[in-house]
Amino acid sequence: MSESYFSELAKRLVVGHKRDGRCVYDEKAKHELVLACREPGASLAKVARACGVNANLLASWIRRFEGSVTQSSPPSGEIVEAQASDFVPVRIEPVESAEQPMAAPVVNLQARLPNGVVLDLRGCDLSQACSVIEALGRVRCSASTKG
Repeated sequence: MSESYFSELAKRLVVGHKRDGRCVYDEKAKHELVLACREPGASLAKVARACGVNANLLASWIRRFEGSVTQSSPPSGEIVEAQASDFVPVRIEPVESAEQPMAAPVVNLQARLPNGVVLDLRGCDLSQACSVIEALGRVRCSASTKG
């Protein structure tokens, strides 16, 4: 989203002032601002600064909006996108062999995902580690889609 969008949104955001000087905000503009914060790669602090709003106030709007979305159905005509889970089920099957000439190599695997999750597998065999790596490679995340 561009700076011109945020400057136009900032103009529509404040619709008045209370007696004590606090601002009165337009609900539709607040909703647009919350949706702008939910865009991939959007920084809450940067969006708040671009619109002239305190970041803590914007964070409380986001919490309130997310709470109302989970408690009620979406308004008519509005599309609410469902986010894919951050976790992918991985099925690991033991390799059965009739003969065991050598012990399979033991692998220690640690993966740090962009959302902060750390996957730490110790003592798994090579085929299990390959299965996990393949599954992690198929996970779509915002860090891997940025160009």
